Order: sequence, then structure tokens, then C-alpha cells
Amino acid sequence: MYVCLCLGITSSTVAEVVAAGARTANAVAEACGAGSECARCRRSVRAVIDAAAEPAE
Repeated sequence: MYVCLCLGITSSTVAEVVAAGARTANAVAEACGAGSECARCRRSVRAVIDAAAEPAE
């Protein structure tokens, strides 16, 4: 699923960046660009970050 339409960045790309250590929307934007243009996708970016922080059941 696309997270950032401005740059065509998918949720899997954001998840990879988060897995590599990005823990904030700004860090994700710096690493892959998601949220660096219009910032409408910042909520979705934060959701991916939060999902990665939750313990697996």
C-alpha cells in the first residue's frame, strides 16, 4: 500500500526504514522521503512506527 503519494513510497519501504532504526516521522522522512513533501502521510508513517514498537503476540 502506498503511504506517501507524493514520492510513491510504500508501507513496506517505511517498515524497512523503521526496522533499520528510524523511530520518528522526521527520521523516516530523512531516510526514505516519506512525509518530506506535503506531510499528509505523516499519520500513516507514525502508524507504521507504532506498529513496529508493539510487542508481537
